[in-house]
Formats: sequence, structure tokens, C-alpha cells
Amino acid sequence: MKPNNRYLLSIFLSFSILLTSGLLSLSEAQSSDDDDFFDIGGALRFNFYHTDYGGGTNPNDTQFTLDMWRINAVGQRSGVGINFEYRFYPTFNTHFIKQGWLDYSFSDRTEIQVGVTQVPFGNLQYNSHNWWFQGPYYVGLEDDHDMGFKLIHTRSNWDLMLGYFVQPEPAGPAYGEGSFGIGGAGRYSYDIIPITGNAAWDYVLGDGETPQSNQEKNQFNIRSTYNFEHGNGNSQVGGSLQYGGIYNSALDESGSRTAFAAHLDGNYGNFNVKAQYTYLTHDALNDDGESVDFVYMAAYGDPYAVATEMSMYSLGIAYSKDVDFGPVSNLNFYNNYTLFEKRNEGFFDSHQNVLGFMATMGDVFIYFDIASGKNHPWLTNDFGTGMAQGVEDPRTNTRFNINIGYYF
Repeated sequence: MKPNNRYLLSIFLSFSILLTSGLLSLSEAQSSDDDDFFDIGGALRFNFYHTDYGGGTNPNDTQFTLDMWRINAVGQRSGVGINFEYRFYPTFNTHFIKQGWLDYSFSDRTEIQVGVTQVPFGNLQYNSHNWWFQGPYYVGLEDDHDMGFKLIHTRSNWDLMLGYFVQPEPAGPAYGEGSFGIGGAGRYSYDIIPITGNAAWDYVLGDGETPQSNQEKNQFNIRSTYNFEHGNGNSQVGGSLQYGGIYNSALDESGSRTAFAAHLDGNYGNFNVKAQYTYLTHDALNDDGESVDFVYMAAYGDPYAVATEMSMYSLGIAYSKDVDFGPVSNLNFYNNYTLFEKRNEGFFDSHQNVLGFMATMGDVFIYFDIASGKNHPWLTNDFGTGMAQGVEDPRTNTRFNINIGYYF
């Protein structure tokens, strides 16, 4: 499973194709000082929530917290753009970069992005309408951002995105510890991280469980969509493919991971429908060189186990209505559901459903969500369990959540 010359050559050729495709259109590029700009923005968000996860009740089932604050910078000079976002999560005692790239438009149809940029996979920018996201987010396949290169090309009704990502985005410190490296757990989007049995992760490993010194390396993405209009709206249909390595530093060997998706994002009058089928599989080893049936992924500081093979079926339906209720200008009602169908023997499926609505009041957006889950890593008193083996007859756990955000 060691990387060979053919594998390294494929990396070089893929990157060369990305760069050459953009340079071929360089002569079409135009820039003017009139196009230069630089804007600073950000957001401040609060969470009010009440949980029902079974067992006894206590006053901490209801909390009002400072969810997040962030700084954004967007600009352009001499045709080179920047898009940067850094986030702080006081509740999790962590902070990290969400995105940060440089971009250049070779023409009206072709753009390249370099840095921490969104992985072109599935429905973009989100496969969801709610504050919780859809199920693919919790296995690193919705609004994922990694460190690499992305080429975007549009022609007629078609959009094509190609990406090569050397590694995940830099991680921030988690719970006051850690470093800004590729193996940390303080991050916005879920990635495979090494669980090495050191003091920081002893609580994650089960009794007698072998550590997994795994991390994501050398990922390739291709996403193609077709856009068309119809009587009462427009739709985008497409497919996405992702292939990357899983490098075990203890063994100095690499496995692989593959994911593909078929997706629809359609507008039908006041309704929006986001539907997606996603399949993913991992070929990974533990530090003893044995194949594993789950890998460890992390975001916001806490890792959990994820089954190595599953299909996900996600469907989100939203209805948007402009209103005139004082400061409220729009209400967006939605229901988002995901089934995680695990393919590993002896593993039990997971479910997630979010019913709610979002109220728009100028620069303030408020999500009212009822999030329910079975074998869900977050919707439980036992954080982190459920996305791997799970239990046969799980309880339906529920969290009522109000997220209040001011975006500027």
C-alpha cells in the first residue's frame, strides 16, 4: 500500500492539467483599477437550546450560549482576489480558519482558487436549509474545505469543477491544546485525524483498541452539473466524484477513500428541493497493519468513529414566503432528512431529521430547529457514539435549537 511512482505521477499530471487549463485562457483576462475593492465583515451568533436525550433531567438541559463570532475579508487587486474567514467558538474553546484562498479569473468562464477552498462535491454551497446541515456534513462531505487547488469552468448550461487537495485545512487548537497542523481536531469541517493513543485521545480509544495514525492526503475531485429552466423555476442536476489517500504515518503506508454523489437542487415556485445520494468507502489500516471497519473523524475539537462504508440518502424541502411582520421580511420553512445506511456487517443505521424555519430580519437570520436523531454522534448524551456500529434499537433524541446570527 506504499505510494508508488505511478501514484505520484498521477498527482503531478492532475495538477498540471489544472494549471495548464487556466493558463490557456490567460490571454482573455482583463483587469482594471476600477474593479479593485476590499471589504471586512463578520458575524456574531448565539444559541438557545433545550435537549431531550433520555435519562434524568437537569437545569443544563437548557442553555443560552455564545455560539460563534467570525471575521471575513473579501477583496481584489489587479485581478487577484482574496476570500478569507476565521472563526472563534467559545463554547468549544477553539478557533480555526474556515476558508482562505486566492483566486484569479482567466476569463468570464474560467477561475482558479488556491488555498483553503471548498471541496467541489454534492450540492453547493450547502446540501441543507437548516442550521444543522444534512447528514453528509457529519462525515466530511458537505461544506468541506481543504488545502489545495480548484479550477471552475462554465460553458453554456454546464458547470465543471476540478480539484486537487494536498491535505485538510490547517487545524486550530482544541480545548486550549493542539497546534495549527493537519492532525488537529479543532476544525470547521470533518476530516480523518490520527488517533495515536497519546494522552489527548486516550478517552477515544476503546479497551485494547489499536491506535490509528491516519490522515487525509492527496485528494482529487471532479464535479459536473447541468442547469436548466422550466415552467415554474430552474434546476441543477449533477454528479460528483472524490478519490483520495489515507496515510498511516506509523506504518508509512497509504490506503484510499472514495465517494460519489448524484444530486439535484431545484426551484419550483416558492419551493426549493435538495436531493442527494452519496456513497463513501474507506480502505484504511490501524497501526498494527490490520484493516478497520471505522475511521476517526473530527471537528470542533472532538473526534468520533465513522463506519468505513455507507450510503446516504438526503432530502430537503423548503418553502420561502416574503412577509411584512415588523422587521421580518421572509420566512423559510423546511424539513431535511438523512438516512445513513451502513454497509459494515453488524453495524446499525443512523438517522437525522431537522424540522424548522428561518426568519430574515435585515442582517439578522434566526433558525428555529427541531433536530432529531437515532445513532447520531451529536444528538445524544454519549457524544461521539452512533456513527460507527451504533445500537440496534436506538432512542430518538431531540434538540430544540434557536440560532440567532447577525451578519455584517
